[in-house]
Amino acid sequence: MDFARVDLSAEDRQFLDEARDFLATHVTEDVLRRAHETGDGFVEDLHLAMGAHGWLEREVTSAEDGGFTAVQRRIWDLERRRRKAPLVTWGATMMILQAVRQYGSPELLEEVLGGVYRGEIRFAMGYTEPEGGSDIATCRTRAVRAGEEWIINGQKMFTSGAHNCRYVFLLTNTDPDGRRHRNLTMFLVPLDSPGIDIQGLRTVDGERTNITYYQDVRIPDRYRLGEVNDGWRVLNGPLSAEHGAGGPDPDGLTDIAIMSGFGSTMAVAADLATAAVAAPEPDGRRRLDDGAIAYRLGRAHARIEAALSAPSLFGRVAIGQTMREIAPDLMDVLGTSPRSGNDGGAAATAAADYLYRWAPLVGIYGGTLDVFRNMIAQYILGLGRPNYSPAK
Repeated sequence: MDFARVDLSAEDRQFLDEARDFLATHVTEDVLRRAHETGDGFVEDLHLAMGAHGWLEREVTSAEDGGFTAVQRRIWDLERRRRKAPLVTWGATMMILQAVRQYGSPELLEEVLGGVYRGEIRFAMGYTEPEGGSDIATCRTRAVRAGEEWIINGQKMFTSGAHNCRYVFLLTNTDPDGRRHRNLTMFLVPLDSPGIDIQGLRTVDGERTNITYYQDVRIPDRYRLGEVNDGWRVLNGPLSAEHGAGGPDPDGLTDIAIMSGFGSTMAVAADLATAAVAAPEPDGRRRLDDGAIAYRLGRAHARIEAALSAPSLFGRVAIGQTMREIAPDLMDVLGTSPRSGNDGGAAATAAADYLYRWAPLVGIYGGTLDVFRNMIAQYILGLGRPNYSPAK
């Protein structure tokens, strides 16, 4: 039963047709192949086409100012997801854009906004450091004031998309002796600045991310976002968006948890696995008739449904944990290769294999699952701070 049915107006149906036509034209097999081969989750041709068509500006503009309505925004989200449009870099840019609009100087906004809307300018996140892990407040990348400029030195890990972006949303330490969270300053740093080195890294699932090095990088003060040593406030909006810590959507049309798109990928993999083992073998038997296989797949589907129904941070944890636990089951149920005569076996095996390699990373993106469990405990359930000291 579909509990989320919405009767579309004539205007929304026209929008749906326009979105489908655009995506069918521009999200081609070649685009998907390039996104897969590079591991970027991004193809510039598609992104520029979205900018030229006006999709990007409308997506980051309120309906009152000419952007998408709530229904149109949901249509656009779902249609892109169905076409598997590679939009990782745009997702990061949208999160950062809210802080740039709020805290950027007029000169900076004039420099970047038009390019963002046209698709020519993208932003990368520069938070994590090699020794900091999920605790980004331990930032050691230093920014020192030199008149009307800043000199930046340091290193960031997992600066995904930096090689396809024009700016990095960079967290720096501007007062090493200052109070925690009160010694940080945010900058929007041009990535073509002398002294920046971007080195690619491949993750186990084939994605590309980057290490970025900053050696005596000099930038004008106009690239500072917000006040000096008030960077935690500037960072809070994009960080909350990345964590999925916002409240419920008043229209009830958005994903209830930020990882819902990943959860959909997991559900598709489970569906493919189920269809593969439900198909008759050459001898007429079905592997699904084995009670152990039916039980494991039934448990996987039940857990996926429960995870996709969990909101906010609960959903983020549930989806990440569920993916980690059912991926081995899907691999085991399917075996190492598709059975002869089963055309869906190859697709199912490929989907399960990808899910198995992807699952550990989903539990790390934007912070580990344990970090989010602590956030739930402290800020939602009202429990105390975790104590990791050895028991006496």
